Amino acid sequence: MDVLACPICKTFPLELIVLSERVLEGAEAPEGFRCEEYCGFERKSIRELGHEPKCQECFAHEVEEGVLYCPGCGRWYPIIDEIPRLLPDNIRMKVKNAELAFLKRNVEKLPEKITREGKPFNLTAL
Repeated sequence: MDVLACPICKTFPLELIVLSERVLEGAEAPEGFRCEEYCGFERKSIRELGHEPKCQECFAHEVEEGVLYCPGCGRWYPIIDEIPRLLPDNIRMKVKNAELAFLKRNVEKLPEKITREGKPFNLTAL
């Protein structure tokens, strides 16, 4: 999360919404690793934390499914099978049906700013 920005408007940080995750046994942050600007685990800037980031704990959590939301332009990007899909709109249009199916499957877990207002498409047009 410390290096991800919206590929369209360049807003940083993106908002992480976790739908499912798993804890990895024995996972360790690389020696000397520390996020510089934003802690995705605690969803705060490093300056706001008031303590050292919990990098070891963070590395033990893997997001299996979720959404990255851009508060700047209102775009959402799915995380499917641990992979964030930060693609431009013209490429996403080619997989629109799959992304709409993702929204339908998770409509109860996602906020309306994504399901009803999200870009480049949402469930209101259906």
